[in-house]
Amino acid sequence: MSTTQSERLRELLEPLVTSQGLDLEEIAVDSVGRKRVLRVVVDSDTGADLDQIADVSRALSAKLDETDAMGDAAYDLEVGTPGAERLLTERRHYARAVDRLVKFQLTEGGELVARILGVDDEGLDLEVPGVKGRKATTRRLGFPEIDKARVQVEFNRKDKKDMKEEEEA
Repeated sequence: MSTTQSERLRELLEPLVTSQGLDLEEIAVDSVGRKRVLRVVVDSDTGADLDQIADVSRALSAKLDETDAMGDAAYDLEVGTPGAERLLTERRHYARAVDRLVKFQLTEGGELVARILGVDDEGLDLEVPGVKGRKATTRRLGFPEIDKARVQVEFNRKDKKDMKEEEEA
């Protein structure tokens, strides 16, 4: 059975990433000009700080140096986190995005922008923002109804503490 380079790299590197308390989210080998770049995306339920990224980067680099997984040609290793507008593809991604605003492309067509309130094995509980002064509503969305979902960046979002203080005032 033939496996791709990315699959072989995943098999090699995933145990190292998980031993550091992180999840291996993505591996990509890209050509940038004459160089190759191995991009490794890691995350965890509590996020990944710079020290964790540096530790896992060193561990991956050492493992790659002792194997021929990347061949003889030069390459750069880049290790990072998914970023602000990450695509949600696994149940754990949705759980990590609780309280975040997400744009959903629905399998039946159309889209929905809503805040994730909760996640279980079947789907999501959402808060759909009100329009034109109307109150927000709740909605249940099953995983089979979701074609694509991406976290949205919110610049003016109030955190729970700010909202509670406003309610008490």
